[in-house]
Amino acid sequence: MKICFKQSNRAAILNLIVNEKEFSRSFSADGKEGLLTMAWNAGPDQWIRIDEVQYKYPSQTILPLVANQSFLFGKPEDIIAWQFNRDFYCIIDHDIEVSCAGFLFYGANETLFVQIDPFEKQKFQALFKVFVDEMNIKDELQPEMLRMLLKRLIVKITRLAKLQYLHGKDLKQNKLLTIRQFNLLIERHFREEHQVQFYANKLNKSPKTLSNLFAIYNQRNPLQVIHERIILEAKRLFFYTDKSVKEVGYMLGFSDPAHFSHFFTRQTGQSPKNFKQCEKDISIGKKVQVAGQ
Repeated sequence: MKICFKQSNRAAILNLIVNEKEFSRSFSADGKEGLLTMAWNAGPDQWIRIDEVQYKYPSQTILPLVANQSFLFGKPEDIIAWQFNRDFYCIIDHDIEVSCAGFLFYGANETLFVQIDPFEKQKFQALFKVFVDEMNIKDELQPEMLRMLLKRLIVKITRLAKLQYLHGKDLKQNKLLTIRQFNLLIERHFREEHQVQFYANKLNKSPKTLSNLFAIYNQRNPLQVIHERIILEAKRLFFYTDKSVKEVGYMLGFSDPAHFSHFFTRQTGQSPKNFKQCEKDISIGKKVQVAGQ
């Protein structure tokens, strides 16, 4: 079942996905902004593949996925998901209002599998039922009611995520905000700006201050975060498009193809050419396997 809300005068979209066997998303290189997703595995343990990396997806966990991530579920029929765009509800604009909701999508540098215990499960089930009811009520109050429900959902998941992933870490609200702003800036500028100094200037911080903050948070330094974002995009472009190594390098801000090849090899342990060939072989293998089933 897929229930869709669209507000044409605002290009606002909210989708409620329930037990859809074909629910997945592939990476798009067209630059169009996609939908933020919160996926709830309401069934037993399964796997999920995010940007071609496979993870265990435990039962009764909610997983936030950003707009440009590809994903494929082992058992999509067990998934309940909410999808929305910035025109419907802007995480960036509402961050402070919803208790650092940006932590779910832009405040964390890891994949968040937010566990739900039996008590919390009852609350989410009740909230889900209210969502279904409101998605089917067509009146002038529907848009605002749906935004209020989505805000409540985001706050609940954020609280659980912070308890599970930030427990024992000395990170105040302002420090979380800095991390989120850094990640947002990277998302906007990583194709052109590869140095920490650019982002530090934007945040009115020193590179050293950012490094100290990230050391408390996740043990990776800011430059590593920038490099990982560039490599992630390169891998997506190699896997999902037919673009050459030279074209991908130019798209990611490298004027010299040799410099890009050296950077990619240093970060991944294999050359772009070898990576492309390996991914091609894996893709062919998957197709052969499916055809033989």
